[in-house]
Amino acid sequence: MGRAPADPPRRSVLISGLAAPWLALAGTPAQAQEVVMYGLIGKMTAKAGERAALAAILLEGLTGMPGCLSYVVAEDPADPDALWITEAWESPDAHRASLSLPSVQAAIAKGRPLIAGMETLAETRPIGGHGLG
Repeated sequence: MGRAPADPPRRSVLISGLAAPWLALAGTPAQAQEVVMYGLIGKMTAKAGERAALAAILLEGLTGMPGCLSYVVAEDPADPDALWITEAWESPDAHRASLSLPSVQAAIAKGRPLIAGMETLAETRPIGGHGLG
C-alpha cells in the first residue's frame, strides 16, 4: 500500500495591491505570516427612545482611530432600543490604545448617560472578509 498523502502546507494569503497591513511578507507568498486581528461584537441597549442619539455619538469621529479596520454600528430590527457594534482591529493593542484617544473619551462621556446596558460582548479573531483586505 502507498503512503497516505502528506497534509498540504497551510495556505497563506497572497499579497496584492490591496494587501492588508496585518500581513508581513517574508520572501515568497507561501511564507507570508499572518498577524492575528482582534475583534469585538457587542449588543448595547440604549435608554428608551435614545437609540438614534446613542448611534450618532458612536459614529462621530471614526476616522482618527489608528489600527481600526472596521467599526460598524447597526440597529437591531427586533429591538427598538438595541444597537450592535462590530469592530475589527489590527491588534488588541490598537484597540486598547484607541480607548485613550480624546475623541473616544469624549464619546464615552457623552454616550454613557444614554446607555441602559451591555447585554452581549464577544471577543473575536477576524480572519478576513469584505473590507478587511
